[in-house]
Amino acid sequence: MRYRILGSTGLRVSVIGIGTWQFGGEWGRQYTQPDVDAILDQAAESGINLVDTAECYGEHLSERLIGDYLARHDRSRWVVATKFGHHFKGFQARDDLFSSAEVLKQLDASLRALRVDTIDVYQFHSGTDEVFQNRQLWETLAQQQRAGKIRHLGISILGKGSELQAQKAREIGAEVLQVIYNRLDLRPERLYFPHAQRDHLGILARVPLASGLLSGKYGTGTTFPPTEVRGTFDAEKLNRDLAEVGQIKKTEVPAGVSMAQWALAWCLKNSLVSAVIPGCKDAAQVRANAEAGEGPG
Repeated sequence: MRYRILGSTGLRVSVIGIGTWQFGGEWGRQYTQPDVDAILDQAAESGINLVDTAECYGEHLSERLIGDYLARHDRSRWVVATKFGHHFKGFQARDDLFSSAEVLKQLDASLRALRVDTIDVYQFHSGTDEVFQNRQLWETLAQQQRAGKIRHLGISILGKGSELQAQKAREIGAEVLQVIYNRLDLRPERLYFPHAQRDHLGILARVPLASGLLSGKYGTGTTFPPTEVRGTFDAEKLNRDLAEVGQIKKTEVPAGVSMAQWALAWCLKNSLVSAVIPGCKDAAQVRANAEAGEGPG
């Protein structure tokens, strides 16, 4: 496993991390503690040390499953990232809660769920520019850093994008940007990477497999059940994306190479990307993802 330093944080992270939205139950499967243990055991065996979660992946459910694991293993080998700003109400339903008072409640709830004293990277989660520019929020979070509850702050930029948040990250004390970046979505190269390079921000690339589309398993006309996130995707855009995936597979992916591993390695070709954080359904998928991060340096 290769490792990179996450921006100016000094944290040494595996270039392949573990994304854990699926643990909250919105990807068509309910995860048990043994399921999560097997995934994290395989991650550790593969040299992965970065796990990314959020308060609203279930009602702190993903955090609790990870926290149970951490309580029985060496917490110090893990870089734990989570997020704030929402309250889980049900499948694809959230309340936005970005006031200082609400975020303090979320922080304490996340610390309890994760069973840790300190969160390594605490991230503003897909909020609007309006709530992002609440100076009191960032002053409150800086106080929590001084209190030792947070090591570093980050911004998980909302899916539709916000260059402003990348531009102002360093100003409000953030050292990490989490962005959607994959072979189908190149916007970060224009919107975020220049700011990250200028301000020495670490970049975590989420959705590096385009929600599984870049696994190469799905062709045009594929539909997903309404009980999982992909079942909410716009059908016309989904078909366009799948058609593009088919073309990429023909023209860019070498013969005999797993498209999923190729897609993860493609993101990591950019040295500004500290790590990719793909989701995973089981230990076998963790093992396969980890192979994309192997190599010298």
